[in-house]
Amino acid sequence: MKILLISPTQSGIGGIAQHVQGLKNFLENKGNIVEIISSENTFTIPIKGLKNPSFMISSSFKAKFKKNNDIVHAHNIPSAKAMKNASGKKILTIHGIYSQQIKNLHNKTTSKIAANYEKESLEWADIITVVSKDAFDHYKKMGLNVYHIPNSIDIDSLSIKSDRRYKKQIIFAGRLSLEKGVNVLLDLIKILPQDINLIILGSGPKENLLKNLKKSNVNYLGYLPKNETISLIRGSDILIQPSLIEGISSTILEAMACKVPVITTNVGGNKELIEHNQTGILIEPNNSQKLLEEIKKLFANHEIKNKLIDSAYTNVQYYDWKNIGNLYLNLYAKLLKS
Repeated sequence: MKILLISPTQSGIGGIAQHVQGLKNFLENKGNIVEIISSENTFTIPIKGLKNPSFMISSSFKAKFKKNNDIVHAHNIPSAKAMKNASGKKILTIHGIYSQQIKNLHNKTTSKIAANYEKESLEWADIITVVSKDAFDHYKKMGLNVYHIPNSIDIDSLSIKSDRRYKKQIIFAGRLSLEKGVNVLLDLIKILPQDINLIILGSGPKENLLKNLKKSNVNYLGYLPKNETISLIRGSDILIQPSLIEGISSTILEAMACKVPVITTNVGGNKELIEHNQTGILIEPNNSQKLLEEIKKLFANHEIKNKLIDSAYTNVQYYDWKNIGNLYLNLYAKLLKS
């Protein structure tokens, strides 16, 4: 098959980028021809609030010249216009609940425009998939024919190197933005005991708040290549993710595969990945004090920690591309027959 993937991004540690790269690798390993349109090879304006709109315009123009595709697979709403303009059967994968994400990040006017555009975009796709059960329920209630195919990782490709730099090492890895709970992270830093070292990986609109911190047990390393990120996760005692909204987090999946216990919030796809006190710890969002309590508990109780690690490692095997990739291939085949 000739497959065109369209995504706002295809590099970095963000969930959409990792999903698109993993899908591309899986499809190519199965003998398919894959091309990607993304912000990395299409004109965008690198200013907050303008990057996605400029990508929507430039990618939709570029897609008009992409002919003879069997499948056009777009990721998230900003890719939908390009999907519409390209030739081939059309799939739109939504990472999270788009209208809710915009509502949390932008003003009412922007949110209203985004909600209207989302509604229009959904009509352009032959098939819609979502990465979480939470999103599945949301779009199903809108009367749409939706398929649930979760995010995935390539477990065998993860670095086996373990990078431990401190006796007690916890880690946050992700986009440094409000929806990822950066404000909660900042509150945690204020009360974090001196003997626990926090490593922060990532970049984003709130990174300046972390760059300028002067606290000896907080270590901001910025964006690192995938192998270095995985090695630091594998070398840590706990991964924390205080997100306010979330789909299916690739970072959580990677921590589970690296046998590192996860403390995260009970929002969105986190509730699908993590069973509280069985495969990880779930807490309410916007609660740095509770986050610290759970960190201390895991450091104090190795039996509970090991139980979480073992159960999570068993569960994460389902989310390997060897399983999830075939779900997409089956959907492509079904679409081509229709």
